[in-house]
Amino acid sequence: MTETAYRTEKDSLGELQVPAEAWYGIQTQRAIGNFPISGRAPDKDFVIAHVRIKRAAAVANRQPGWLAPELADAIVAACDRILAGEFLDQFVVDRFQAGAGTSHNMNSNEVIANLANVFLGGEKGVYRPVHPNDHVNMGQSTNDTIPTAIRLAALAKLPRLCDAVDAMATACQHIAERERDTVKSGRTHLQDAVPTTIGREFGAYAWTLRRCVQHLQDCRVPLCEIGLGGSAAGTGLNTAPDYAARAAAELARLTGEAIRPAADLAAQMQSMHDIQRLSSAIRDLALELIRIANDLRLLASGPRTGIGEILLPPVQPGSSIMPGKVNPVMFEMLNQVCFQVLGQDAAIAAMTQAGQLELNVMMPALGSALFDAMDWLTNAVRAATQRNLEGLRVDRERCRWFLHQSVGLATLLNTHIGYAAAAEIAKESQRTGKPVREIVAERGLMNGEEFDTLVLRAARDGRLD
Repeated sequence: MTETAYRTEKDSLGELQVPAEAWYGIQTQRAIGNFPISGRAPDKDFVIAHVRIKRAAAVANRQPGWLAPELADAIVAACDRILAGEFLDQFVVDRFQAGAGTSHNMNSNEVIANLANVFLGGEKGVYRPVHPNDHVNMGQSTNDTIPTAIRLAALAKLPRLCDAVDAMATACQHIAERERDTVKSGRTHLQDAVPTTIGREFGAYAWTLRRCVQHLQDCRVPLCEIGLGGSAAGTGLNTAPDYAARAAAELARLTGEAIRPAADLAAQMQSMHDIQRLSSAIRDLALELIRIANDLRLLASGPRTGIGEILLPPVQPGSSIMPGKVNPVMFEMLNQVCFQVLGQDAAIAAMTQAGQLELNVMMPALGSALFDAMDWLTNAVRAATQRNLEGLRVDRERCRWFLHQSVGLATLLNTHIGYAAAAEIAKESQRTGKPVREIVAERGLMNGEEFDTLVLRAARDGRLD
């Protein structure tokens, strides 16, 4: 077995051994020892966002009297290698770590500094000519880089989540258009109600999901307002002239987003309001998804002893003991993910209000909870859409059978014969078991075909004239 080689580094607390092959340094190594908590490395989008901030800072600081051009160029080259996908395994600090994210900030500073120094002919762990704090972290603080990185990572994830939900809405809309004339019994209070159509049901799902997407998109503008340049406590301490505007412009170029300095840089360190607003929109989406998933599970129930109006594609056997059983596993999975997302939102809410004075020190876990919620929901919605919703079939005969068993059809007669007379027909149907359609024909009010036309018009168009 090959022994691990180490190098010795020194900081204000003393010396510590760091694996020789590591591109991170002593402060990262201390964090590895201090925080063996979740075993989870930082979110990839968050790592990329934070490295982009370091790159943008180097560009903004490349001005007379601040960061020398050769050092700035070396830092930019190091960042570009990471942004291209190299060295991502060197970002190793646990998601639960020092308050505000100082450990992750130093992880980035050390990796970039070591890469820059080797690029300039130096060696890892020496930090000459590029120093993690003096050069990579110039004009910055954990106070402003971490909340900015959370915003940038959320902006990177948001289109994926919106695309996944929009695809689910599109699948629902396709079903709605295909089944526009498939009349069925509506149900309120889980009891028979007036007729509706499969098209109306699924069209409503599509509309609701697209409204949720719009609410998510509404979060983009405030997320683009960053506190970078506030440095420590929003004071702008040790920042170069026009640094905040220069860095924001570079981040806008790197991300394609309308990144700009916030009107109050200190506020963007004190307050996590914009993150909470996004989390709330995600929670609201999850609540709607739970409702829709449960509707589909009900409509697919049975299929012979339940409602069974829709048939979900079988994706795996449903039981280890009952042959032939198939379960709505994709929507069961979606429910589980949504419940977990509700938990992440509750954690984010607690951490949003837990910041004191000039800084919210809960940011590492707050960001992690947001990233998990976005990624999990994106993947779950996409999987449920592709593996179940897009292959959904409707049992039109079963819909028709249930429809004509419903006493609720008597409601359609209100405008023809009045409420009291319609109630008598409903009572007879309830007492005898005869369909309303048959009773109406027996009483000479209209023939079966005329009644069917009335039902279709009411269900599809909401009109009886």
